[in-house]
Amino acid sequence: MNGITKEEVAEYIALRWGTRAEYIFKNSPNTGIFRHHENKKWYGALMRVPLSKFGSKKGGSVNILNCKCDPVLLAGLIDGKSIFPAYHINKTHWLSLFLDGSLDPETVFPIIELSYQMTLPMRHIN
Repeated sequence: MNGITKEEVAEYIALRWGTRAEYIFKNSPNTGIFRHHENKKWYGALMRVPLSKFGSKKGGSVNILNCKCDPVLLAGLIDGKSIFPAYHINKTHWLSLFLDGSLDPETVFPIIELSYQMTLPMRHIN
């Protein structure tokens, strides 16, 4: 598999918007939150989650990125293989992207862009 990794996602976000993951949870120190500087709204959550949380019978865990998504688009994106309803966040407006090498940048980056745009401060929306 030559798909995108969590490191590549973090690098893309840092280069695109100058945002770095913030590790704000004491009980989950490896969970990184990407949020806007101005309004502090999240547009991404990078974490490692047991595969069982996604209905897998396999052991182990997977790196994921939770992104906000238009509910109309969300249903068409979820494939039950690499894109799922969001883990640990609103499943109507958020999805989880597996960062296990199964998704390519051409799939992941536009979803991150959408999440970023959907969470901008109101004065930035056209």
